[in-house]
Amino acid sequence: MSTIDSLTSAGASRPDGFVPTALDPDTRADDFTSTSADRFADAVREHDDELTHRGAWLTRLEDLVRRPGLVLALLWSVAVLLAAFAPSLLAPGDPLVGVPADKLQAPSAAHWFGTDQLGRDLYTRVVHGTQLTLRAALVAVLVGLLVGAVVGLVAGFVGGLVDDVAMRVVDVLLSIPALLLSLALITVLGFGSVNVAIAVGLANVASVSRIMRSEVLRVRTSGYVEASQAGGSRWWTVLLGHVLPNSVGPVVVLAAIELGAAVLAVSSLSFLGYGEPPPAPEWGALVAGGRDYLRTSWWLTTLPGLVIVATVLSAGRISRALDGDHGRNR
Repeated sequence: MSTIDSLTSAGASRPDGFVPTALDPDTRADDFTSTSADRFADAVREHDDELTHRGAWLTRLEDLVRRPGLVLALLWSVAVLLAAFAPSLLAPGDPLVGVPADKLQAPSAAHWFGTDQLGRDLYTRVVHGTQLTLRAALVAVLVGLLVGAVVGLVAGFVGGLVDDVAMRVVDVLLSIPALLLSLALITVLGFGSVNVAIAVGLANVASVSRIMRSEVLRVRTSGYVEASQAGGSRWWTVLLGHVLPNSVGPVVVLAAIELGAAVLAVSSLSFLGYGEPPPAPEWGALVAGGRDYLRTSWWLTTLPGLVIVATVLSAGRISRALDGDHGRNR
């Protein structure tokens, strides 16, 4: 559309509906000049915004094409989430019911992951077990992030004796292996996937609190925080309005890493028998259930183990991508 066409099609430029044109004798020169200049500027601005938006999407698409590992990680993560929240779409069968005549069959078109010693379809059990394992991992991550973030936020913002005591406790927790600490907590809490998730989450509090504290110390000395304090803002306004929003970035990135580590820890504890009792198809329990048939039926342990490995690696790849994006935006 030309400039004259755009001018004649907009009748709301004047309150009375009058559209100034260059050929109208009643049009004043300043009316025409201001109207045409404004509309030309608006058209240029809209065109630039469209190009900027289109260029941003093309840049993101090209970035994904150059990183096929990230694309595979995202696709695998979507499949895992779909299996966790809608397992019947991927595997409509019953994971607890088997056909004894089909026991210990190798992977085939009828049974993608083969069958176990009771004739149950292993692929169906892996898909339906995703919900148990991923739910426990998510609870563990939430517990670790919430408790660790609160400890790190308070220690970094308050400082002094509170910071010293909190960090000494964190140092003690960091000196204990996470799996050993989880086992100690499970003996107190008891068996079950929920207790396993809480134990794994509490074992990861120390690492989260360390990162949160370091970010709070960095943000606390920023100019806008000092200006807010000098302006008479309340301490909770500074804490919740400035310090917390600008300190959670690395913690969010850490959540992706902790999710993969939590899946591995929950599966390890389930492998040792601390998770849900049989016949619950947790990933770790599936690996443990096939170890007695490893020489003759390798798929019972190998394929669920590969699913665990792929999930952990995908979470790590996504976390590295988030870490890179966060680093560029800082």
